[in-house]
Amino acid sequence: MSTLENRENTALLVIDVQKGVMASSVHSDEVVGRIQQLVEWSREQSNPVIWVQHSSEELPLESTVWEIVDELSPQAGEAIVHKTHGDSFEATNLEDVLTKAGISHLVVAGAQSDACIRSTIHGAFTRGYDVSLVSDAHTTEDLSEWGAPEPDKVISHTNLYWSFQTAPGRTADVVTTEKLIAGAQE
Repeated sequence: MSTLENRENTALLVIDVQKGVMASSVHSDEVVGRIQQLVEWSREQSNPVIWVQHSSEELPLESTVWEIVDELSPQAGEAIVHKTHGDSFEATNLEDVLTKAGISHLVVAGAQSDACIRSTIHGAFTRGYDVSLVSDAHTTEDLSEWGAPEPDKVISHTNLYWSFQTAPGRTADVVTTEKLIAGAQE
């Protein structure tokens, strides 16, 4: 359905599942476990897995907190995109990676729901991609002391509003890890 011509492939986009990010996020162990399932499923389906790593003052490039969590390992040949903005497309080579692989559909998981996940799914959608947000494979930290809702409400709201996104020639949906994997096996 995407508006991108001559592209029919799907990729898993794993955003910011880094030691420093996941250490302060809720349900990290469960989310990382589901992302492990998604990575295995993607590789079995021969769908590219694309890893995104954020660097900032809090996540210095090449530092321990910047590293992807120990439970997940990019394989040789899998793209790693380095970013400094919330939207994984901004000032990165992500679009080139997706174009070369003929990707029109992104399956998105990672952190943080109300920051880089949200920015990236919107960035992808406005660029013409179909976007599936994996509802139980993204997380965020507790920012309620600064006025944000509790993390579970942030995650729930992100899933809710994304399920209602529409645009001509594109699809946006929300799916659980289990349903995504089961649907591919049918």
